[in-house]
Amino acid sequence: MIGVLPDIAPFLIRYEHFAREADRLFERIRGQYPDLVTCRKQCGSCCHALFDLSLVEALYLNKAFGERFPEGAMRAAILDAAGTVDRHTARIKRKAFKESQDGKGSNDILAEMATLAVRCPLLDEEEHCLLYDARPVTCRLYGIPTAIGGKAYTCGKTGFIQGMPYPTVALDKMQGHLHSLSEELAAAIGSSYTQLAGMYVPVSTSLLTVYDAAYLGVGGISQEKD
Repeated sequence: MIGVLPDIAPFLIRYEHFAREADRLFERIRGQYPDLVTCRKQCGSCCHALFDLSLVEALYLNKAFGERFPEGAMRAAILDAAGTVDRHTARIKRKAFKESQDGKGSNDILAEMATLAVRCPLLDEEEHCLLYDARPVTCRLYGIPTAIGGKAYTCGKTGFIQGMPYPTVALDKMQGHLHSLSEELAAAIGSSYTQLAGMYVPVSTSLLTVYDAAYLGVGGISQEKD
């Protein structure tokens, strides 16, 4: 018997506060280096990156999408684009998995995937984000120096010079916080899926998914979720 989904609003509010903190980090660095942060409307560079969302981010974006586009032609168009992107992303991930099975190094695979352009289904024809206020943390920090595992990254369109010392946001620590929040959420709703908090999905999948009690394993028997 599948149960009723408990209220997850407190976790989405906590995520929203964390997203605002990411905004403050971005603005702090832009204030220090206004000539080097070149983000502007209709740039769209960060809207073609391949990345996944934690459970709490996916739930937040899905809810925002449902509230902004509950029905109509625009919703249908976004979901159609999301389906196309989802299939393309799945092919990329299958290829990466096969390469890892064949012995290719994970760093090489990740470096190659970082060069691939996957257009976000929330990007309109004028290169505007249709859910800008609800955009993921990765989007909020794109355009300033970040680091993953101690390796620095920045958008190639900025004025930041590789190898020079700048204030840098540790993305892996930010993602660690989101993972912990996702674990708390999964425990609070009593999910029977032991790996639910470890599920990461692209933006396209988060829009297409119906996050109901059945999907989240509320009221079901204990099992692994693929």
